[in-house]
Amino acid sequence: MDMNQYLEVFIEESKEHLQTCNEQLLELEKNPEDLTIVNEIFRSAHTLKGMSATMGYEDLANLTHKMENVLDGIRNHKIKVSPEILDVVFEAVDHLEEMVMSIASGGDGKRDVSDVVSKLQIIEKGESPLKQGNAKAEVSATTVVENNVSSKSHYDEFELTVLQQSKEQGFESYEVTVHLREDCLLKAARVFMVFEVLEKIGEVIKSTPPAEQLEEEQFDSEFTVTLVTKESAEDIQKKVLKVSEVEKVEVIPVNFNSIRNASEHENVPVIVSENVKDTQSVPSNSEKNKSEDQTKKAGNKQANTNKTIRVNIERLDILMNLFEELVIDRGRLEQISRDLNNQELHETVERMSRISGDLQNIILNMRMVPVETVFNRFPRMVRQLARDLNKKINLEIVGAETELDRTVIDEIGDPLVHLLRNAIDHGIEVPEERVKKGKQEEGNVVLKAYHSGNHVFIEIEDDGAGISREKVLKKAISKGIVSEQAAASMSDRQVFELIFASGFSTAEKISDVSGRGVGLDVVKNTIESLGGSVSIDSKEGEGSVFSIQLPLTLSIISVMLVEIQKEKFAIPLSSIIETAIVRKDEILNAHNQQVIDFRGKVVPLLDLKEIFEIPVYDEGDEFFSVVIVRKGDKMAGLVVDSFIGQQEIVLKSLGNYLNSVFAISGATILGDGQVALIIDCNALIK
Repeated sequence: MDMNQYLEVFIEESKEHLQTCNEQLLELEKNPEDLTIVNEIFRSAHTLKGMSATMGYEDLANLTHKMENVLDGIRNHKIKVSPEILDVVFEAVDHLEEMVMSIASGGDGKRDVSDVVSKLQIIEKGESPLKQGNAKAEVSATTVVENNVSSKSHYDEFELTVLQQSKEQGFESYEVTVHLREDCLLKAARVFMVFEVLEKIGEVIKSTPPAEQLEEEQFDSEFTVTLVTKESAEDIQKKVLKVSEVEKVEVIPVNFNSIRNASEHENVPVIVSENVKDTQSVPSNSEKNKSEDQTKKAGNKQANTNKTIRVNIERLDILMNLFEELVIDRGRLEQISRDLNNQELHETVERMSRISGDLQNIILNMRMVPVETVFNRFPRMVRQLARDLNKKINLEIVGAETELDRTVIDEIGDPLVHLLRNAIDHGIEVPEERVKKGKQEEGNVVLKAYHSGNHVFIEIEDDGAGISREKVLKKAISKGIVSEQAAASMSDRQVFELIFASGFSTAEKISDVSGRGVGLDVVKNTIESLGGSVSIDSKEGEGSVFSIQLPLTLSIISVMLVEIQKEKFAIPLSSIIETAIVRKDEILNAHNQQVIDFRGKVVPLLDLKEIFEIPVYDEGDEFFSVVIVRKGDKMAGLVVDSFIGQQEIVLKSLGNYLNSVFAISGATILGDGQVALIIDCNALIK
C-alpha cells in the first residue's frame, strides 16, 4: 500500500499531537494530581503511536509506546508525577519532534533514542509495581491454574445470576487473563483479536478493564475476560496463544464461593436471564443509563462540530496570486468605465467591485492564522530557560486567538524568541534579588496580542529590572553611536531605542542565552521588513514593555495615490494621519530643515521630488500638498504635487535586483496599466 498520499496529513497531525503533549505536560507540572490532563496527553501519544506504526515509522512508534507506558503508570497511580519524571517525558517529546521534522524533510525518521528509552524504562520499573509482572513472566506460558483463591473480577448480581444459570445448564465459566508483550504496539488490535477467538468458542460475560478502556488502550499489558463455554481450559489457552504478541495466558475457573460472599454485602436487585446467549444484549440499569448519557453527549458533540477541510497552503498562495491579478484587472475596468461614461458598464463594474471585495475578505480570512501557532512554543522554552538560569518565571499569554496573515506568522517567530529570551535573561532578576527589592520571587512575563484598526499589536511585558538610561547612554557614547551633546537632549524612549543598534548590548558578561540588546537589531530589521515597527517603554526597577506593530496582511493594502510631477506614488493609509494644503509662507526653517506647525507640533517637511530625484517640469503655485505620516511618536510631512485618491492595490516585491532602493517597499500596477512605486514611510522618518 502506497502511504505517501497520507504523508502530509500524518506530518500535520503529528505536529498537532506533539504540540498538545507539550502544552498539557506544562499544565501537568502545575497540577500534578489532575488525571484528566494525563488522559489528554495519553490520547495524543496513543494516536501518534498508532499513526506512526501504520505509516511504518517503527522508531517513532516505539519511543511513543515507551512514553505511553510511563503516562499509563501515572494515571493508574503507580507513578507519582515529579519534575524529574516530566523532564524525561519532555526529552522524549523533543526526540519525537526531531523525528517528525526529519520525516517532513524527506528523511526516514530514525534517531538514536536509546538514552531516553532507558530513562523511561527506569521510571516505568522503578516507580511502578511492574517488577511483579516481570517475575510472573518468567513462569511458563503453558501453566493452567485449576483452582483460585479469589476471583480477579468483581461481578454484580445480574452477572452472577448469568454465571450461575450457565453452570446449571452444563457450561463452564473461566477467567481468561491475557498478558501482552511489553513491546506490543497496537494493544487495541490484539484485544479485538482475542475477543474474536473467545466469542467463537463461547460467550463473553465481562471484561476487566471494561471494553471501552480496552478499546482506548487504557490498561497496562494484561486484561481479564470472563468466558462461558464448553471448551476445556487447555483448548482456550492454546487458541488465544495463537494471537500474535500474546506472551502468556492464564485460564482460571470462576470461584463461585468467593464472588458469592463478596456480593452478599451488596443490595443489588436480581435480574434473571432466560439463557446465556442473551447476556450481551441485556445491560444493567446503571450501564444503560450511562450508555444513554454517552449517546446524548456524543450526539451533542457531533451536532456542534464544525465541518472543516485541510487545504495545502500552496493552493491558497496560488488562489491569492490569481485574486491579485483580478484586483489589477478590476482597477483597469473601473478606469475604462470612468473614461467611457457608460451607465450600464458603470453599474456592472460597481457590482463586480462589491463582489470582488467580498471575495477578497474571504480569501484573506482563509490565510489568517491565530498567533497561538507561534505562541504555543514559548511556554516550553520559558520553562527550560527558567531552569537553566535558576529563575522562577510565570508566563502569561493573552489574546492567542488574534489572527495574522500566514506570511507574517512565518516571519514573526524568531523576533519574538529574541525578545522573550532577553526579557528572561536580562529583564527578570534572580529570586534572591527580587526578594531584596520587595518583589515576589516569581517573575512575570506577559505575552499579549490584540487587534487595533488594520494592525495587530504584540507586546512582551516583564516586571524585571527595566532598562538603565545611564548604562545605555554610556555604552552608546563609548561605541560612537551618539555624541555626548546629542545624548543630553534625548528622551527616554529615544535612549531605549539605541539598544536596537547593531551589536549593541549592555550585558556585562556574555551568556549562552542572550543579553538585552543581543540580536535586537535583527528583531527591528525583520519587523520593519514586514511593514511593522517596534517600540520600547521601560522604567528602571519596575520592568519593560516591547511593543510590536504589524500589518494584518502584506499582499493587498489600502493606499493614498499621489502625483509628483508626472509620476505616481502610493502611500499606505496605515501610515497616514491626514492630508493638508499648506501655503509657502507657512513653511519655517529650523536647524536647516523645513518644518510646519501642525496642530501645535513642529513637523519636518520632506520634499519627495528631492528625495527620489524626480525631474522638475512644473514649479507649481504658492500652495503645497502635504501628507502627514507617522511612525510611533515621530511624524513627518511628505510634500507632493497633488492627491489622486484612495485605492486598494496589490503589493508586489521589487525582487532581489532592486531590494536596496531607499524608501521604496514595492510596486503596484494601476488600472491604466502604469506602475506606481509604494513609499516606505518608516524609512523616510528614520
